[in-house]
Amino acid sequence: MKLPVALTIAGSDSGGGAGIQADLKTFAVLGVHGTSAITAITAQNTLGVTDIMEIPAALVFAQIEAVMQDIGARAAKTGMLASAEIIEVVARAIELYGITNLVVDPVMVAKGGARLLRDDAVDALRQRLLPLAAVVTPNLPEAAVLLKRPIRTLDERRQAARDLVSLGARAAVVKGGHADERLSIDHYFDGAQMFELQSPRAATQNTHGSGCVFSAALAAGLAKGSDALAAVHEAKAFITAAIESSLEVGRGHGPVNPMFRIVN
Repeated sequence: MKLPVALTIAGSDSGGGAGIQADLKTFAVLGVHGTSAITAITAQNTLGVTDIMEIPAALVFAQIEAVMQDIGARAAKTGMLASAEIIEVVARAIELYGITNLVVDPVMVAKGGARLLRDDAVDALRQRLLPLAAVVTPNLPEAAVLLKRPIRTLDERRQAARDLVSLGARAAVVKGGHADERLSIDHYFDGAQMFELQSPRAATQNTHGSGCVFSAALAAGLAKGSDALAAVHEAKAFITAAIESSLEVGRGHGPVNPMFRIVN
């Protein structure tokens, strides 16, 4: 059987709810063969992150190289990148292997508050990776850091999507999950069209891994040949259902459930 291939470049979550683990589950459920380049190992559960070890930047590059020289990938996504050095080698690999269907999830802080991106790496993310992105998918706090200003109102979120595209991304989705509206409202802009994507807000604290699963579903859609807007719509529907089916595991923020289609 020949499946489209996607590559996730992200950290490992020992609790299984986010990062590489969530991405690979999402790819599999959506009919995409998942490959991976691990950027960091975290000791993590539903209560938080207790330790982090970054993978040497050269080994991150070697993982991407090994995948691309043999298997290839129709799309890739980035998650936790940790440092400016890792961002640089990831950007070089994306350029070297001509990966145009790149989803950048600018992971900065874990659900429990642990920093997953060094402060000095934000500029590298902004300058090196955003110009390579087919779609960038920040939540409101991440968009605020990237754009160096608070983002609160719906109009400010629309402008944030425009400004992220002006930084080089071909499209941006500013996610509204951290806001307090009755609906979860995301804003998509691709340089020409602005769309608002709405979904019911689930009454649950079990949203660990939601950003990872959304961006992985988006990358899976691109790998299967969808255009960016169609892939965003598909990913929005997928993460909404994954949150509604979230798992009661652990004593903190449980994970969303990307396996909802095959596990009840």
